[in-house]
Amino acid sequence: MRIKNLAAAAMLGAAVIGLSGCATGFPAQVSRFQMMPAPAGQSFFVVPMDPRLGGSLEFQRFGAYVAQAMQAQGYAPASTSEAATLLVNMGYAVDRGTTEYQSDPFARSRYGYGGFGSPYGFGGYYGRPYYYPRFGGFRSAFYYGWDDPFYSPFDSGITSYTVYRSNLDLDIRRKGDNQSVFEGHAKARSQNDDLNRIVPNLVEAMFTGFPGRNGETVKITVPPPGRVAAR
Repeated sequence: MRIKNLAAAAMLGAAVIGLSGCATGFPAQVSRFQMMPAPAGQSFFVVPMDPRLGGSLEFQRFGAYVAQAMQAQGYAPASTSEAATLLVNMGYAVDRGTTEYQSDPFARSRYGYGGFGSPYGFGGYYGRPYYYPRFGGFRSAFYYGWDDPFYSPFDSGITSYTVYRSNLDLDIRRKGDNQSVFEGHAKARSQNDDLNRIVPNLVEAMFTGFPGRNGETVKITVPPPGRVAAR
């Protein structure tokens, strides 16, 4: 039994490290639908999905990451949206965070719920069952239903940490006929809500293997600087 508890404790530690992304990289899930034309002189311009962000310095900063990634794919930046042949509509958000509670494998609840003796499985957490877009104006595709209705505030050995859900959406359209040629959604979980760190990682995940296969959903880990992304 002690060996089993030690193994579970190690798994818990690995899960927390995975969320932090410090040692193992930044894991993201990317979904893509595309009929993207091969680079042949097309130009592009990045615009916000939420028009209210048009003059935002923050959007200009994050839009530059997408522009750099498009250039790396062989597409040319346009000076204005009117001059572009492709419009890259970009949206991003991070939620308010959810508090997750994890059982200490070496603690036993006096009520019989905590630790590994729980009939409801290892750990569990309680948090907000909704998504909060930072700026509004577009929808998220995060899944709900993670809340544990059996969590007891009287359990002993419970540790907590906050998990933030973030997402990046891209919709690339031909300027001439407004036909969508690429629709991408990247989402991730992390233990901080710093968009200055999150958005560049989501952009790198989105453009790893770009444009990808039509209809694919892949898990991509953006590595620490100096390493190659894994998928």
